[in-house]
Amino acid sequence: MNHQNFTKALGIEIPLICGPMYPCSNPELVAAASEAGAIGVVQPLSLTYVHGYEFRAGLKYIKSLTSKPIGFNALIEKSSKKYRDKMEEWIEIALDEGVKFFITSLGNPKWVVEKVAPYDGLVYHDVTELKWAQKSADAGVHGLIAVNNRAGGHAGPKGVQELYDELSPLNLPIVCAGGIGTPKEFREALDLGFAGCQLGTRFIATTECTASDAYKQAIVDAKEEDIVLSEKITGVPVAIINTPLIQKMGLKAGPISKFLLRGKKTKHWMRTFYALKSIWQLKRSLKLEKYEFWQAGKSVAGINSIRPTKEIVQEFKGSLA
Repeated sequence: MNHQNFTKALGIEIPLICGPMYPCSNPELVAAASEAGAIGVVQPLSLTYVHGYEFRAGLKYIKSLTSKPIGFNALIEKSSKKYRDKMEEWIEIALDEGVKFFITSLGNPKWVVEKVAPYDGLVYHDVTELKWAQKSADAGVHGLIAVNNRAGGHAGPKGVQELYDELSPLNLPIVCAGGIGTPKEFREALDLGFAGCQLGTRFIATTECTASDAYKQAIVDAKEEDIVLSEKITGVPVAIINTPLIQKMGLKAGPISKFLLRGKKTKHWMRTFYALKSIWQLKRSLKLEKYEFWQAGKSVAGINSIRPTKEIVQEFKGSLA
């Protein structure tokens, strides 16, 4: 699928996704990205836990700011029945509110594909390598979000070209996620054959994002070499700005944590512990200027200003001319 087909399928003007970010996906940012002609994606924990909205009310608020399509991010890793029930409820509400585009992360997306099918929904799954891409293709997803080694958050191990070459034989549309901070990088990814691009870090450094000014300025000031991988957040490497706080914490998980993460009976408990810890830490980092716990990708190298989302999207759109 070329990028024109991708934009047509999603009902958007430019093959650009404002990726779901915990904790940075506030409603105003999601809406601004969609209103500008890209597509903003709701991250439900951000909407409810961080920004304080009842889920349906939050979606209605976003829809009051834009009449254009928005997406939804479903984290579907095997977890408690309570969490699964809540995710199913959120997806049902999203469908009821007219959402058609879903990005799934972790786990097997088959049940999401089946749930959204009656609504003509599209499901794209986050993948970092062929093994996971093949499983999600077998589950019936409509496309892939290829998370490369330049991404923020849980970056993959492979480079942009390597990952594209590995996934392209599956004959699914592939979205490039990671390392896109400038219109030039955006156009280069599309020229490689990607159907679209997903950006996160670039959209944090916007006027609509409610992250702290210190966080935004850190992205503007950071160089590519300032992005490091820390195991101290979720137990697996996460791309983060190498601030004094991160240097003090260290980057490696301790031997006991690593041992527990490998055990069949203990890894679920450890993942839950890390998840709860990181949810609290990242929420705290969103507002506190001095809590320098800031996720970002290597696209910081091309980000040198804090700008309105509309300006950024229009500039990227101009690269397609």
